Amino acid sequence: MLGDLIIEESGDTVVRRVLPSQGGPQVEITFQAQGKVLGVEYQNMRAYLAVMRPDGLLEGGGQGIVMTVNGEAITWKGQGVGRMTPAGGQSYRGSLTFQTASEKLGRLNGIAGVFEYEVDASGKTTGKIWEWK
Repeated sequence: MLGDLIIEESGDTVVRRVLPSQGGPQVEITFQAQGKVLGVEYQNMRAYLAVMRPDGLLEGGGQGIVMTVNGEAITWKGQGVGRMTPAGGQSYRGSLTFQTASEKLGRLNGIAGVFEYEVDASGKTTGKIWEWK
């Protein structure tokens, strides 16, 4: 069951690279974003590696570092699946786990998050993460 919306952000794709792989093509994507986590403003830097499956879906995982305006750090790891959109972007769904030493944001340590993430053809990103109860 979905719980509270814990993160909402928007940003830009910094790098997209197609890498060789043993299976389908791998795509490395690096993003920068800003938003709010549990009501606190932050900057997010992350990298995601996706492999295109034979059915055309993108499957992969990534990790990132969130720095709040108060200097608190959060790291996360995630995995998910994505689709190419007719307009030339991507649409992803998946799950995340978090780690932080912040007392204020410590609630994140005990939860899994589920996300919806959209990337348009120009590389603009929007994302939302909910607590998975």
